[in-house]
Amino acid sequence: MPHAVFLRRFAGYDAPELDAVVAELLTSAGCPVGRGDTVLVKPNLVAPRNMALSCSEPRVVRAVCRHLLALGAIVTVADSPAFGTGRIMARLSGLTEALARLPVTVTSLNGPRQMRLAHGGRIGISRLALETDHIVSVARFKCHDQMGLTLAVKNFFGCVCGFRKSMAHQRLGKDRGRFARMILDVLAALPPTTSLLDGITAMHKHGPAYGEAFPLGMLAAAANPVALDTAVYTRFGLAPEDIPLWAQANVLGLPGAKAEDLVFPMERPDAFDIAGFELPAALSPLCFEPKRFVTGRLRSLMLTFGRTPRSR
Repeated sequence: MPHAVFLRRFAGYDAPELDAVVAELLTSAGCPVGRGDTVLVKPNLVAPRNMALSCSEPRVVRAVCRHLLALGAIVTVADSPAFGTGRIMARLSGLTEALARLPVTVTSLNGPRQMRLAHGGRIGISRLALETDHIVSVARFKCHDQMGLTLAVKNFFGCVCGFRKSMAHQRLGKDRGRFARMILDVLAALPPTTSLLDGITAMHKHGPAYGEAFPLGMLAAAANPVALDTAVYTRFGLAPEDIPLWAQANVLGLPGAKAEDLVFPMERPDAFDIAGFELPAALSPLCFEPKRFVTGRLRSLMLTFGRTPRSR
């Protein structure tokens, strides 16, 4: 069965047709939202550093919300960032202000429900994410020093509540395959999803927070986040063994993990110029050094309780 990935070239966030193009992409991807449906819009709100690139662009999230509201959905925008809370990061990133005139709730993904993992152990996924009718993920196209690229699938890791993400790095990080499988387990536990990937201005060289801007000019959507990511991986000439999430998706035989199964009703991946886009030369360890782990937890607590940590 072919898996459709919808790609559109798009010049910039200030273009007046942004709302229309986002609506077209979500509709083409078959986003099954109707009147009265509860929908979680899941942005990527990673950390209070380099937020113009590390976090989802507020104007894209707003366009998604406008489309869902026009369909009659009940919309909540929420994330569980690596630092602070979803509410705090939404405010710092400009997302709260961008959504101020819309009848949406902006909050944090909390209230963990324990879920068993395929390789043993448990992880806490937000009840809000588990109990909504549909999730629309608004991911940012970024390099990731530990995972290669962070695209549609990786954004769902943010449905894990708070510090549990850092603990997963420490507990599972010695085995990249096991860590990637954990993220795929989280995705499998969630309600139906639609993914929108913002690569209008992507991040390259270093990520997910310290990279540099790359004008890719891409918006993409798919019902299957694995297929959307596969389309990007193949554009870069990568192989599954280069990307832990892609490798595990192939091991599990997930639909959309093979490039030959993808179709592109709009633009094809080779329509996007990636010359000069720098991927990580080598993947960094998933486990944090003890000092970095403790420092990160302290920085998160400082942000939560009202003190913005200094960026490096």
